[in-house]
Amino acid sequence: MLKVENLSVRFGNITVLKEVSFLLEKAEILGIVGESGSGKSITSLSLMGLLPTQATVESGTAQIVFSDGESQNLLSLDEKRFQAIRGKRIAMIFQEPLTCLNPSMRCGKQLLEAVLLNAKIKSANAKKRCIELLDEMQLPNPEKVYNSYPHELSGGQKQRVMIAMALSGNPELLIADEPTTALDVTVQKGLLQLLKSLRDKYQMGMIFISHDLGIIKEIADRVIILQHGKIVEQGLVKQIFESPQNPYTKGLLACRPPIAYKPYRLLTVEDFLKGSVDKKAVDSKISSSNLKGTLLYSVKNVVTSFITKKNLWGKPINHFKAVDNVSLELFEGETLGIVGESGSGKTTLGRTLLHLIKSQSGTVVYKGINISQMDRAFRKQFREDIQLIFQDPYSSLNPRKTIGQAISEPLKVHEICRNEKERKAKVIELLSKVALPADSYYRYPHEFSGGQRQRIVIARALAVNPKVIICDEMVSALDVSVQAQVLNLLKDLKEQLNLTLLFISHDLAVVKYISDRIIVLKNGILVESGTSDEIFNHPKTDYTKNLINSIPGINIINED
Repeated sequence: MLKVENLSVRFGNITVLKEVSFLLEKAEILGIVGESGSGKSITSLSLMGLLPTQATVESGTAQIVFSDGESQNLLSLDEKRFQAIRGKRIAMIFQEPLTCLNPSMRCGKQLLEAVLLNAKIKSANAKKRCIELLDEMQLPNPEKVYNSYPHELSGGQKQRVMIAMALSGNPELLIADEPTTALDVTVQKGLLQLLKSLRDKYQMGMIFISHDLGIIKEIADRVIILQHGKIVEQGLVKQIFESPQNPYTKGLLACRPPIAYKPYRLLTVEDFLKGSVDKKAVDSKISSSNLKGTLLYSVKNVVTSFITKKNLWGKPINHFKAVDNVSLELFEGETLGIVGESGSGKTTLGRTLLHLIKSQSGTVVYKGINISQMDRAFRKQFREDIQLIFQDPYSSLNPRKTIGQAISEPLKVHEICRNEKERKAKVIELLSKVALPADSYYRYPHEFSGGQRQRIVIARALAVNPKVIICDEMVSALDVSVQAQVLNLLKDLKEQLNLTLLFISHDLAVVKYISDRIIVLKNGILVESGTSDEIFNHPKTDYTKNLINSIPGINIINED
């Protein structure tokens, strides 16, 4: 169906794709794997004819031959001829549904536009076709989804609307660019099953792009491993997973936290590329502990709700309980994991503990003091003691401030250093703690990768010598290899500084690795708690069992 030969793409003097060649058969799913910057998305944009204007395809022997009915080299087509293919014969699902859907238009209108453009259907029958597509996406109440705005749908529902739009022209080839990255494990599993069923039904060829080998193992027939724009390994999924040949592939496979046990440290891709795998650190297995040190937080029967509807006079008449009667304890030096699907109340609970959101009832006690009754002096100490690391390393830093200014800000606010000279010395010390060079002080956020930005945010959180750090999905936006580095760093800092961590995530493998104890939230209610080993080895509720069973490629790492 598709033959790519010697595809090279250049941005100015930098070649980002280097002689990439592969084949795709009809009804086959080809997985493309690699870290950020490896050239995955550039490959897909080349196939769609959507490369940015500053990108140049190096001519010569390069060709992309698409043949299903009629063969044609896509690189030789002008924009008008490409429009006859794009959307109709080759379609694409993008990574972030939130930015791909127009927030000011109902989902049905956007889908209708795609159907009228790509399918040969009269406008009278177009709405019926839209409802059929939404129904095929296994969306509950397709009529309601059709009349909804994007903000009224969950992430998984928005992604299904995007898939419906992509399938509106019955394409022969579907390209899925990281379509499950921002989704919960359960929603992710449902989407993977949906894509496989659509492939079987329509006999489509599919290219599935991801940085997560666990997902690729679940869905793909064959896999290509990209590194710095070059294919370093390709073959059948079973062959790649059971006997990888390239050190880079071995590193990608090994850096996911294993489920069966907890290694002392996670392996990283760099360990394999340098040939310096510390087997002792990996083989030193540790068990989760039920720490009972000094009690820092005591939370009892907390209810946090939001107003969803007001009457004509502005009086609230409807509330949504985001956190419903939750009780927990957090001890000094431990890591408490909070897991659950989107909308389960994880982030709201974290922000309630930070006193950024006020609870309607119940008590949150920190160091023996109810945080709703703090005096001014204790409030200042509380703001130093508790720090928050956000999910998105890209929007966590002000693009107009240098890294030095960003990390110095909390030092100024809390009056920790006497003058600019002391602050600079402190910032450089913090940068070295998170393994960043001293010259980072003068650079801006756009000069750093996602993993490096997350290290900068960790340094900023450490600036005020906190006792507790709340990590809200802090590694979910990172590649698995960078994720392993950040988790290792977090573990080291926790031991060196005796930090207490509250780790919020929907990635259960990560939570099991980093946490001593875990609590499971469902619709704002705490349904289960225990040590991480207890939760994973002996889950009590069907909800927890479903979360664990939804982990993609659960057995991808050799546990021996």
